[in-house]
Amino acid sequence: MGPIEDVASKLEAKTASFVKEHRLPGAAVGIVHGDALAWFAGVGFADIAEHRAPDVTTLYRVASITKTFTGTAIMQLRDEGLLHLDDPAVVHLPELASGVSPFGALETVTIRRMLSHESGLQGDPPGTDWWVPDYEGSAERNLARAGEITTTIPPNAQQKYSNLAYQLLGEIVARRSGVPYPEYVRTRILEPLGMNGSGFESLPEDLSERRSIGYAARFLSDVLEPASIPPSVWAEGGLWSSVEDLARWLSFQLKEDGGSREGAQVLAGDSLKEMHKARYLGDDAWTEAFGISWYAVRKGEVIWVQHSGGLHGFTSNICFDPKEQVGAIVLLNGIGDASELSVGLAAIARDAGRESAPPIEPPAAMPIAYRDLLGLYVDEEQAMIARVEWRDGALQIVDPDEESWRPTLLPTEDPDVFVIAPGVRESGERVTFARRGDGRVASMFLAVATMLRFGPVGTD
Repeated sequence: MGPIEDVASKLEAKTASFVKEHRLPGAAVGIVHGDALAWFAGVGFADIAEHRAPDVTTLYRVASITKTFTGTAIMQLRDEGLLHLDDPAVVHLPELASGVSPFGALETVTIRRMLSHESGLQGDPPGTDWWVPDYEGSAERNLARAGEITTTIPPNAQQKYSNLAYQLLGEIVARRSGVPYPEYVRTRILEPLGMNGSGFESLPEDLSERRSIGYAARFLSDVLEPASIPPSVWAEGGLWSSVEDLARWLSFQLKEDGGSREGAQVLAGDSLKEMHKARYLGDDAWTEAFGISWYAVRKGEVIWVQHSGGLHGFTSNICFDPKEQVGAIVLLNGIGDASELSVGLAAIARDAGRESAPPIEPPAAMPIAYRDLLGLYVDEEQAMIARVEWRDGALQIVDPDEESWRPTLLPTEDPDVFVIAPGVRESGERVTFARRGDGRVASMFLAVATMLRFGPVGTD
C-alpha cells in the first residue's frame, strides 16, 4: 500500500463529517500524489431525487477554477509571441478605448494585471445583479457598451477580483488565436491532457448525463432545493469538470520535469512555475498571495497554491503543494467552504507522504564537458568560497554559508558560457569560465565578479 492508501479511512471520515456537519447533499473529492489520482471518495448524492451517488467522472460546475485554464491559454499565446503580458488590454480590444479610468490612462489595465486581479477593473460586467440573476456573459456585447466599463480603484493598490477581467482575457484568447475560446481550451489544453470529460455548455449528451445537480443553501429546512440556473459564463467560470479530469490538471501543475511545450506538456515548465509564483501579498498578515490565475495561502509552514469556485449551487476548490507533490480536489453540489475541506484533506495526505520512505533514484548522468568546471572558487574581495557542483541533474553554484542562494547554470551554445536560471538575484546574468593555455579552468566570471578556481595541491 502507498502512503495515501494508508490514510484513506481518515480522509473519508473527514469528508463525510464535513458533508454531514454542513448539511450538504454530497461531495466528490480526490487526492493527487505526483502524477496520479491516489485516492477518491464520493459521499452523499450527486442527485438527491434519483439517489445517485457521485463517482470519479461525475461533472460539477467548477466556476472560477476555469480562470486557471484561461490564464494558461494566455501564457501559451505569450510564449508563442502573439502577445505580451504587459500589453494594455486595449491593444487587443480596441473597443475598450471608450472605457472609463479615473486613475490614469486606460493603458494601465494590462494583461498581467488582469491575470493577477490587480488591474482595478470593476468586478463584473455592467448591470450585473446575481440575485435576478442578470449577468452578461458575452464579451462582445459588453465591449459594445464599453463606455460603462470602468476601473474602480488604482492599479496595484490591492487585490480587486474581477470576473469581467477574465471574460475579456477569454476574448483576447479568441482574437489572438483566431479560435473561439471554448474550442481553444478544448483543443489546446483539455484534449492534450486527456481531460475529455470536461467542457463548456452546451455539453454533448454523454457528458450531460454525468452532471450533478446543484443545490441552493439550506434555509430554515433540511430540504434542499435545486439552485437556479446561472446565466452563461465562459472564460471567467463556465467549465464543467470531474475529479478524474481535475486530477490530470493538478498532476500537470505538479510536473517537476516540465520542459518545452510539446504533447501533453501544454505549457513550458518555466511558464507553469511563473503562474504559481506569488506576485503580491493579499493581506497584512502575509498569509495570502496572488500569482497568475492562482493564489496561495499559508497554513503554518505550508504554502498551498489553489483556486476556488462558486456558482449557483456549486462550490469547489483545488489546491496543491508543489514541493511535496501532493494536492486535493473538492467538488460540492451545495454551498460550503470547499477550500477548508480541500486544504484539510491535502494536509493529511502531505503528512502521510512525508512520513513514508522516499524513493531512491540513481543520479542523473553528468555531461562530460562539465567535469572540468566542478570545483572550489574564491572571491578574495568578499572572502567568499563557493562550489560548482553537479547536483539534482543540474550545474549549480553552492555557497555553504548561504543555503537559500543556489544559482542553476543553463547552458548556451558556448560550452564555457552559461546563463543563470530564474530564482536568484543574478538571474539572466552570464557565468563565463576562463581557461589557461593548457585548457584547465582558471576562473569563473559570475555576473559582475571574477572568482578564482582552487586547483589541487601541487598544481600550478
